[in-house]
Amino acid sequence: MASTPAFAIIAGVGPGTGAAVARKFALSYPVVLMARNPENYNSLVSEINGNKTGPARAVGISTDVADAGSVRSAFGAIEKEFGAAKCAAAVFNVGGRFIRKPFLELTEEEFGSGFEANGKGAFLFSQAVLPLLLDSTALPHPPSLIFTGATASLKGSALCSAFATGKFALRALAQSLGREFGPKGVHVAHAIIDGVIDIPRTKEWKFDAPDAKLSADAVSGAFSSYCLVGEWMIGEGIR
Repeated sequence: MASTPAFAIIAGVGPGTGAAVARKFALSYPVVLMARNPENYNSLVSEINGNKTGPARAVGISTDVADAGSVRSAFGAIEKEFGAAKCAAAVFNVGGRFIRKPFLELTEEEFGSGFEANGKGAFLFSQAVLPLLLDSTALPHPPSLIFTGATASLKGSALCSAFATGKFALRALAQSLGREFGPKGVHVAHAIIDGVIDIPRTKEWKFDAPDAKLSADAVSGAFSSYCLVGEWMIGEGIR
């Protein structure tokens, strides 16, 4: 176990950005893929494990990041799988439930769903992963914790109060963690993905410009490059 290479954790793996990030990191590290529904990562785990180049190792763990017991169980499984290996990077890519609805029609459950995923979920994930990252500061590159934000992290649009509230909370948490753990050797970034990413769910969304959508591969490339940058950053915008 002690000779196992450093690994990376990606929470919120789906068919779009999460999968692209997982493929990119898998070129350098064994990867842990987290999602509530195993169907979101099963085929990707098989794909990565079937790749004969690079570390070519992926482990999928069903995890509800908004549930403390589920997060504890997931990190217990990671410890069992990787032992004393160091955690080089952790990516919190949980999108949360996107609700576009007039504020006066929102239910309490709908409004709370944004915070459950992006606020509480990021809190539980960060508390579990930061001890691993703090124990990995002797790696060639400083360990990194990256949060995927959105335009809603900065701007609460009409009809999007539930989603924006969760994303604002995520950005606030990332800023606080960056200032607390940056001096201790852990890179913390909040990446604002300022646009619609070209993923299966958005294929039918039409825009005037043919290149209006962002590439999930470009986002994953920026995340991977960030982990190799030797300077402190609180946040980074990706357009």
